Amino acid sequence: MTAAAPPRPGPVLLRFALIAAAAIVVLTLAWSKASPWLSYPVAALSHVVLEQGAPMWVRSVHKAPGSIEVDTAVSVRDPQSGRLGDVVLEADPGRYAYGLPIFLALLLAAWLTHRTPGRLGRALLGYLLLLPAQVFSLVMYLWMQLAGAAQYQARLLFIDPWQLELIVYGYQLGVLVLPTLAPVLVWLLLDQRFFKDVIIPGWKRRP
Repeated sequence: MTAAAPPRPGPVLLRFALIAAAAIVVLTLAWSKASPWLSYPVAALSHVVLEQGAPMWVRSVHKAPGSIEVDTAVSVRDPQSGRLGDVVLEADPGRYAYGLPIFLALLLAAWLTHRTPGRLGRALLGYLLLLPAQVFSLVMYLWMQLAGAAQYQARLLFIDPWQLELIVYGYQLGVLVLPTLAPVLVWLLLDQRFFKDVIIPGWKRRP
């Protein structure tokens, strides 16, 4: 009795792409409901980074599932009333942690097309590996919000101009690039065998 031939990389690659696209949609919808709780560790870690990274800005940080609020020591003048007031920053941590459903969709699509074991362990490890990138994105968004409230005047923020430029560049990386790039990189790191056995051969044999 001869062993069944392994599936050709081309069809497997197409099936992987279709399943991944569908899974991203479904898991993103599920994420919109669960994100207040799943993203709470992002807010908790960001709290630490905010206080340790820029203690001169932070008076207090308030967290709840789905929100983080930062009371700052930076005072700006209200353009309408002319009165000074401290800046308050607000954000939804889930908005910068949506890479998790993308990562899980890729992991699920790889499992459904190749049936390799260890998916649950990789899912948990991927969740942990994504946290630093998500924290970076959230902190950069809050700092950029603060810079905007100060009209990008470094003296109002008690920093040098080059530090303000770093905030701007960090915002572009953390908010515009990292949320979608990080889950793909983490998946490639944790699913190297699938990538080598399926993705690369399928790409080479594409018509």
